[in-house]
Amino acid sequence: MGVTYGKLWELLEEKEMKKIELQRKAGISGNILARMGRNEYISMESVEKMCRILHCGVDDMLDFIDEDSAKSEDK
Repeated sequence: MGVTYGKLWELLEEKEMKKIELQRKAGISGNILARMGRNEYISMESVEKMCRILHCGVDDMLDFIDEDSAKSEDK
């Protein structure tokens, strides 16, 4: 199972908010944003902070993907 933050990037664009602004307002590190840019896992604490700032739910920010299915579709 993997994760993708595509919904978050779309949400930021919709709200006309830059990543650095989200970082500052949510009190998260640049490392967290970098990990998200690589679709890596982050703490639920960080997810919660961003959800509070963006007034959204977790499902509005990220999707879980079945990596095995994605790999077989690529073939």
